[in-house]
Amino acid sequence: MLGPAKFITRAGKAFNILACTAVVAMMLLSTADVVLRLFGKPIPGTYELVGFLGTVVVSFALAFTSMEKGHIAVEILVEKLPQRTQLAIEAFCNLIGALLFGVIAYQAVLYAVDMKKSGEVSLTLQMPPYPFIFGIAAGCALLCLLLVADFLKSLRRTIVT
Repeated sequence: MLGPAKFITRAGKAFNILACTAVVAMMLLSTADVVLRLFGKPIPGTYELVGFLGTVVVSFALAFTSMEKGHIAVEILVEKLPQRTQLAIEAFCNLIGALLFGVIAYQAVLYAVDMKKSGEVSLTLQMPPYPFIFGIAAGCALLCLLLVADFLKSLRRTIVT
């Protein structure tokens, strides 16, 4: 059976592969639309599809980017502090981030359920947006779990150091 940390790591990598696939799909769709416009045959709903795929790209890449420490971090002040204080600040930031993305995931689920009940669809393609909102919730929930795991690691290192 997979441990929680390995599960989160594998899920983050899998989500990132889906995000990369969505980027490629956006590129191919946009390119095909531009080329077909030259012949007077644009692809209907390209703008909507690119927007929907954009939600997949951003939300599904969150956890992997955090795993790779790819987010912007300003450490000018923190790096001058003692090691134990740095670890405590890291733990605190991970906890705050986990709480924030947990709330975002929860609110996204509520919003998706509301959108599903209302029956709202996109203008051109008549596609429901709620599956993509659930995708945002999934990406944020995975990041929340990753930040909780990072918080526990940072807290353990703070106590041991």
